[in-house]
Amino acid sequence: MEISRRIAKSRPLATTAMHGRVDAMKDRGEHVIDFSIAISHFPAPPAVLAAMHEALQRPALPYTAVGGDAGVRARLAARVGRENGIDAAPADILVTNGAKQALYQALYVMADPGDAVIIFKPYWPAYVATSELLGLKPILVDLPSQITTELLDSLPPARILILNNPHNPTGALLAATELACIAAWLRKTGTRAIVDESYEKLVFDGVHQSLAARPDWRELGVVTLFSASQSYAMMGWRAGFAVAPAPLVAAMETVQGPITAAAPMLIQLALAAAFESDDTPESKAMLADYRARRDLVLDLTANLPWLTVRTPASGPYLWLDVAPLGLDTVAASEQLLAEHAVAVMPGDALGVPGYLRIGFIADDVATLRRGVQAIIAFGNQRHGGR
Repeated sequence: MEISRRIAKSRPLATTAMHGRVDAMKDRGEHVIDFSIAISHFPAPPAVLAAMHEALQRPALPYTAVGGDAGVRARLAARVGRENGIDAAPADILVTNGAKQALYQALYVMADPGDAVIIFKPYWPAYVATSELLGLKPILVDLPSQITTELLDSLPPARILILNNPHNPTGALLAATELACIAAWLRKTGTRAIVDESYEKLVFDGVHQSLAARPDWRELGVVTLFSASQSYAMMGWRAGFAVAPAPLVAAMETVQGPITAAAPMLIQLALAAAFESDDTPESKAMLADYRARRDLVLDLTANLPWLTVRTPASGPYLWLDVAPLGLDTVAASEQLLAEHAVAVMPGDALGVPGYLRIGFIADDVATLRRGVQAIIAFGNQRHGGR
């Protein structure tokens, strides 16, 4: 069976491919510790489960407008105004089946084939893969310790800048001064921005701020992506939304209509309930648990001569610098899976060889400890043999 030339050149995302392999191993009865992605051991917020119970008592759950139910869009607009300082109207909200759909549609309507997209590395692989699917040209730039005017002015011309704030996988947060530099550069160059804020509620140190909290966000052409997956432990719900200037939302609806139409009404209600459940005892307990897990891994890996791990300010991942081992990190991840039944994501999949990314929020603490100790034993063996 022949397939199109454009898809023949594409490959599945490395992140989802590794997770698929782990699931297949588990289906065969093999015990695997999966650090390759981040899947919370917490349930969805009680408010979400209550909203689902109430919705299922309704006589019907109808189709909604492609962009989402009017009431849900109003609730999400109020939420981003309250929590993120974004002055958004319901017409600026588009409900999607997860952040990936919002990313695809934003890139589709904001750029044409051949246009350049600036992406900082390490990156979430979907940024590059989606850009390439749409015929765009990813320009990969090393993520600096601080974004400055000088750095931005050194970048080549591009149609779109993609930002990840909080950042996956480093956990870095953009400071107010960095956001001001970015906004000034966008205005000066006419470049537009897509900002992925999927981890906005998983902040351990510092304060998350939205680029679109500026009064001129519409003029700058800022699209902000939100997801319930990580911040609300709703990985399998596939619930997300975008905040964008209303004309862009209308264009994104035109793309979404023939693909999926509206997100399911049940999921829309779950999404709204999740984003209204901030600062509850349950959300605080989840964040405290994640912080304790982060600190446990940092303690276990401290003072290893072959490993450097910076303390992430946010997020469900740790970014392990194993360059002193001199390993092929793709091969190393395969060896860890084969020899220790521990799945990790090689940094190559995120644009930077010499690193491993681990998600630390799944399973229980004992399993987390065993998996990290297996990685340490793996590294010690190879470091001692050099």
